[in-house]
Amino acid sequence: MTPTPKAQLLGSLEEQVMLAVVRTGSNAYGMNVRRELETVTGRSITIGSVYATLDRLEAKGLVESWRSPAAEASVSRRLFTVTSAGARSLALTRDTRDRLWNGVTVRSLGLSH
Repeated sequence: MTPTPKAQLLGSLEEQVMLAVVRTGSNAYGMNVRRELETVTGRSITIGSVYATLDRLEAKGLVESWRSPAAEASVSRRLFTVTSAGARSLALTRDTRDRLWNGVTVRSLGLSH
């Protein structure tokens, strides 16, 4: 029996890719994840970077993928979903980031706005 992966802190791109998987739901295939990232962040990202990150996350047990049946356009897609370990990792990362930001203000960063 394979042990359940532990929750782990995510890198920034890992967190963003996983959140894009969650946001795209049942349509979480590579190009849709990329589009969601670009729409929400305003940042351009290559499809290769998205797939490399998804592959790394899958190797860690934080997302899983499967092939969809061929749709009407005869295209089979590799779909992704966040695993329970992935959800715990997202929560841990957010909690850690929130604790780090607690007490930090824009003014303490030396910015006026």
